[in-house]
Amino acid sequence: MMLERIEVESHVSLDDYASFASLAPQVDALRSEAKLLTPSLRDRTVWMLSSTTIGGGVAEMMPRIIALLRELGVRAEWLVMRTRDPAFFRFTKRLHNLIHGHGTVEITDAERRLYERISRDCADDLATRAAPDDILAAHDPQPLAIGAYVKHARGTPLVWRCHIGTDEHNAATDAAWSFLRPYASACDRALFSAPDYIRDFLAGRSSVMHPTIDPLTHKNRELAPTKLVGILCNAGLLTPAQPVLTPAFAEPALRLRPDGTFTPATLPDDIGMPYRPIVTQVSRWDRLKGFEPLLDAFVRFKRMRTSRSERAQRRREIVRLVLAGPTPDSIQDDPEAVEVLAHLSSRYARLPEALQADIALLALPMTSRKHNALMVNCLQRCSAIVVQNSLAEGFGLTATEAMWKAVPVLASRACGLRQQVRDGLDGCLVDDATDSHALAETMDAMLAASKQRQAWGRSAQRRVYDEFLIFTQVRDWLRVLASVGRCASAREGGARSVAPP
Repeated sequence: MMLERIEVESHVSLDDYASFASLAPQVDALRSEAKLLTPSLRDRTVWMLSSTTIGGGVAEMMPRIIALLRELGVRAEWLVMRTRDPAFFRFTKRLHNLIHGHGTVEITDAERRLYERISRDCADDLATRAAPDDILAAHDPQPLAIGAYVKHARGTPLVWRCHIGTDEHNAATDAAWSFLRPYASACDRALFSAPDYIRDFLAGRSSVMHPTIDPLTHKNRELAPTKLVGILCNAGLLTPAQPVLTPAFAEPALRLRPDGTFTPATLPDDIGMPYRPIVTQVSRWDRLKGFEPLLDAFVRFKRMRTSRSERAQRRREIVRLVLAGPTPDSIQDDPEAVEVLAHLSSRYARLPEALQADIALLALPMTSRKHNALMVNCLQRCSAIVVQNSLAEGFGLTATEAMWKAVPVLASRACGLRQQVRDGLDGCLVDDATDSHALAETMDAMLAASKQRQAWGRSAQRRVYDEFLIFTQVRDWLRVLASVGRCASAREGGARSVAPP
């Protein structure tokens, strides 16, 4: 089977969201607009196509988007690519890096043939499921050609949701978009996370759709103090000093040791949550996430000697850095993760022992999505600052998640991050993610400004409430799908056909 239909279970309804006074107005507004938009989708199925069910923002958002669309009256299904050829995801990971302006520029004929072969096999599968009157929504470059082939063969309308991009253009980005253009040109609508990502050949049929978070998922919901401490203990991130209600997770978080092995995170001692000030970055193990310069910046920060107050000096002495990501072999479409983590591990191994004790590289198991999400929730809530030091970032939901928890964010000025974090209002931005000196100085200033951090956190939470909760994204999807559906109904002979090569 080339495409797997993913079963989506809904454990949270719109009524559940509306039971929270702060969320009720957004739910009411969504329901009102849905009544106007869903009639044009009554006889259509919306097929969401993506490359993986775990890891990354698309996989996290999809189940709730599907569930809410269904509750509002839209037939929606989720299909995920499955291939036994690992070369496909090695190539699409390279394509991902090229879109962000990094990597070897040349794309070979063999790579195009590989991409098209897998895509055509998946398109043949999809053509047996989707009717010409349905709507296809392909997420990111991996399934784009699948939608293009089915659109050409059957006239099924195609929406392309591209979550990644950069506002800079160079030979790498030109190579990526030259490769993608024949397939992207087939789409009826293209949706990007920032206006800077829209390419000229898609102007006129593109719009902006920001990614969003779900406030009631395990990763984002409120945690009572006893619950938070219990999860830290269950996850192996804290040694219980008292009995806790719930049992240990089957697979705890693991912490890197100087010899390169991963062992329980409480050995030889606890990381320090929730007692110490913590600086945290949670991301996939990706070169573009800026882990290495952040590690260098923290080392520089720990060695700084300034004239700040005695309290600030004490904070610098006891603060710890947490770099956390999924177990690296658990993400199907990210084959570089093992290599990136190995390189980061070698940098860690060369640090003095005292600095190693203040830095925790954590591998978070992905076998239980619930447990993984709860670990991330606790890590972010126990942080004085959450960092997202991306060299390039399509959007960066890890920043959104921290902002929702009223934790100030230290981020690079990567385009997706500056769409969210307003410098001096919700946290601080650094101009260059590779500048460890600027990162260290900013980290020092933020940690020393206790009252200002609280103000940044409150502002950040309000920003997410206004712009980046799931209700906004579902509303935007309804508007786009209804528009595409109306246009398809008005056209004679189905959707405009643009043939891929």
